[in-house]
Amino acid sequence: MRKFIFLVIGLLSTTFMLAQFESSKQIFESPKLQQLVASHKTVAILPFKASISYKRLPKNFDAQTNRDEEKKLGSSLQSGMYTYLLRKSNDYTVTVQYVERTNILLKQNEVFDKIDEMNPDALAKILGVDAVIKCAYAYEKTSSEGLAIAKTLLIGFGTGKVASGEITMNVYNGTDGDLLWRFYKEMNEDVMSSANAVMERMMRKVGRNFPYQIKK
Repeated sequence: MRKFIFLVIGLLSTTFMLAQFESSKQIFESPKLQQLVASHKTVAILPFKASISYKRLPKNFDAQTNRDEEKKLGSSLQSGMYTYLLRKSNDYTVTVQYVERTNILLKQNEVFDKIDEMNPDALAKILGVDAVIKCAYAYEKTSSEGLAIAKTLLIGFGTGKVASGEITMNVYNGTDGDLLWRFYKEMNEDVMSSANAVMERMMRKVGRNFPYQIKK
């Protein structure tokens, strides 16, 4: 009986949590979106701007180590999005530039660490693409992994949350740098989350709203 009560509470908590975070999804579409994306052939995914923060700073927190982790996370998310789009390339109307080519071109032009100081159309020209996808991911750790794992083992699901994430995805036209599409979503992160898992969940939320999705 006690297990059944825990199960019901877990289901209700999970349902409420998902509904709450689903309401945080926001999408913007430019009036020129359909007209311009129809002419796009190649897009590039820029390195993610990732930030990692803590509700309570851990012991022996090191700022430089944290910055290194942010860069690593940004690179992993960029690769994760590329992998997802490549795996489902038949569902999209554009070709996505290989991320290593994107990063090499940015480094060769000495702008890899200056993306936020560059206009999207200038970046698109450097990369030779019709549009650029620029994303940011803010990750705040809110609980210890040990506690989350213990709760997951005890109850089974809905309790492995250790952090919250906010992801913003922008698509800019390569010719003039205009913002064509913007997606914002808040997500819970659990002890099993990885960059690929984050991108999988995010792209599923984007779904048919993604401007290059083939309409079926």
